Amino acid sequence: MAIEGSLADISLADICQLLTMGRKTGCLTMTDRSNFGYIFFENGKVIYASLLNRPDRLGELLVKNEAITRDDLSAAMEQQGQREGKRLGEILVEMGSLAQEDLEKYISVQIEEAVYRLFTWAQGSFHFKPDEMPEEGFFLVSINPDALLMEGARRVDEWSLIEKRVSSMDLIFVLKRDPLTEEDLELTDAQRRVILLLDGERSVEDIVEESGLVEFDTAKALYGLILADFAESIGKKARPGDSGDAEKLAEHLRLGLAFYRSGMLEDSVGEFRKALQVDPQHPQARLRLAMLSLKAGRPQEAIVHFDGMPDDTAMTYGILRNRALALERLGRYDEALASLSQAGNLHPDDPALQLSVGIVLFKAGNGPAAVKAMEQYLEKLGSETPPPMFYAYAVLAAGLAGAFGQAVEFGREGLKNYPEEGAILVNTGAVLEHKGEEEAAQAYYERAAKSEKPPPQAYKAMGDQAFRRGDSKGARAHYEQAVKIDSRLGEDVYIKLGDIALEDSQHDEASTFWRRALELNPHNDELQEKLEQLGAQADG
Repeated sequence: MAIEGSLADISLADICQLLTMGRKTGCLTMTDRSNFGYIFFENGKVIYASLLNRPDRLGELLVKNEAITRDDLSAAMEQQGQREGKRLGEILVEMGSLAQEDLEKYISVQIEEAVYRLFTWAQGSFHFKPDEMPEEGFFLVSINPDALLMEGARRVDEWSLIEKRVSSMDLIFVLKRDPLTEEDLELTDAQRRVILLLDGERSVEDIVEESGLVEFDTAKALYGLILADFAESIGKKARPGDSGDAEKLAEHLRLGLAFYRSGMLEDSVGEFRKALQVDPQHPQARLRLAMLSLKAGRPQEAIVHFDGMPDDTAMTYGILRNRALALERLGRYDEALASLSQAGNLHPDDPALQLSVGIVLFKAGNGPAAVKAMEQYLEKLGSETPPPMFYAYAVLAAGLAGAFGQAVEFGREGLKNYPEEGAILVNTGAVLEHKGEEEAAQAYYERAAKSEKPPPQAYKAMGDQAFRRGDSKGARAHYEQAVKIDSRLGEDVYIKLGDIALEDSQHDEASTFWRRALELNPHNDELQEKLEQLGAQADG
């Protein structure tokens, strides 16, 4: 069950304590105007956290702290551009430039810093979605939240003092006198690093970037130097609207688009985020980041970017359509329909809009309304052939409405136009199976499995048929093929694979499959009990 509310009513620390005590697994997201952050929990422990619009500093952190050289970083970034989906830290470890333990150390630092930053948010909203995990490829840690809570509380208290003297990351400081020349003066390592960068040109943000320190340690070091009368502020660094900003903005947008076209999506995100540092509401940067967030499976981030656009841009047809898509993926169907309705006021004759309405209504569980919307879509489309997506969803919508004859008609018509479309084949097969036509359904599943891009659901459906017939060997072969295509297909597949393995006395494999099922649904108490019983048998 999702948990949501206002940070003005309950603090992040209290929310984290509740999730920790309940040993919860899932994603806690927080929004504050155009700011967005999230923390992933697994069994009550923090495994990942990040803040939107804050650049990934891993490479620079490693260089500034002498964990790698600048040449190592350049070589790794070059490889990253040629290896889509490969993360910088992994490449550095593979190159032998970075020890695995150092990678874990600095990624943990980044995750902890993101959490500490979120502790300072006193306004905004939060939402906890159970069982949601980070996308594959992210480096995960396991951090005891109790330690984070204690350190976070301490930092919040210290920040209330520090920000009286270091009130902005744009401030520029200079040395009034050099503390390094004074004998018997004890300085922290952070202060020594900061002192070397106080040149009257660098802002606090620049010092963070160049020192290898995190924001809190930089500000704390600077605060101490100010109190001791060694440093003073001389103003702020030029920001949006000042000379040179237009050129910087244009360059970040140009690079962001070039990286996107080259498939270097992480670098593209980095450039568009830099563009937002120059102009926080820039519509092109916001739109690109929103679409990249959708592409990466992070619809909540996309919503933040859509909402961060200027009103005249946010209310355009394309933005409203894409915002509805993000809301749909979040399961916020009423809001998605409202956004589509706003888009419809701008372009009421667009058939594609009506198809989107039908899909959202189906996902919301309203079969009759979905079918009606699909029929209206066909009327608006006229003589044009509908796309495969229409038929795939129309079959399901009619089936949900109990109109099984109409569902099969939709499927057969779709297959006349798209004979090898896997989604239409599988969905039509599912309707036929529901009608008791097992052999016909199997024929559709087999056709889907032989298509150019076979959907995992085809193998899952054939596996279920074999499982019901008692054909364990055939079921296992189909299930294994299904999860090979999509490893997160669903807990049901892994539970049945575990059951089959147990029948064959393959206890270790059964345990492995069931544990995978628990990763997808940690709240399956019955399965947890079966695993414990299996472990007890093995010990005995």
